[in-house]
Amino acid sequence: MRLTKKCLLCGDRNTDLFFEDEIRHYFRCPSCSLVFVPPEEFLCPVEEKKRYDLHQNSPDDKRYREFLGRLFNPLREKLPTGSKGLDFGSGPGPTLSLMFKEAGYPMTIYDAFYAKNPEALREQYDFITATETLEHVHNPKKELDQLWACLRPHGWLGIMTKLVLGKEKFSKWHYKNDPTHVSFFSRETFEWLATERRAKLVFADSDVILLHKVASPF
Repeated sequence: MRLTKKCLLCGDRNTDLFFEDEIRHYFRCPSCSLVFVPPEEFLCPVEEKKRYDLHQNSPDDKRYREFLGRLFNPLREKLPTGSKGLDFGSGPGPTLSLMFKEAGYPMTIYDAFYAKNPEALREQYDFITATETLEHVHNPKKELDQLWACLRPHGWLGIMTKLVLGKEKFSKWHYKNDPTHVSFFSRETFEWLATERRAKLVFADSDVILLHKVASPF
């Protein structure tokens, strides 16, 4: 099978094979450093949703709330009272959006499988969250461009996703073994994104990234 090597984020066609196993290939972009699975090896939507249906995340789970707190806390510190937010990729058990609502922030949720509301992506928001979401995205350029367009000037995009740390660690990385994970970011990828969008970049934790929209929309 001929595999698509064009970068899913920046469109560079000069990507290199970064790693392969018995199931999939992983290419790395020399321009934006995204590591990605070619579209020919994506799960079909039915199989993908079956995997998500197995997730047991719940707003009643204290440990899950603590996990999300690693994004919630540093992002909340930067938000004026009453800021309006969007939780993108909220999943089958929306929890982060509830945490923000409880703290006094109006929230909208969007999920391609569980809360597919196109109108939500036509609104403007003071902040947007995407926790454990970007690694699932089949078209990161389209999705990130759309989210950036939904973000008001001086707004914040809060992301949680595990970062690629090099080829050797990648080869042993459990994160890549989830068949729904197809886009893998690194610090260099987020630095590239920040430069492209003239945004301020903050690494709030090892896998928590904040992008501040300090310039006018591009």
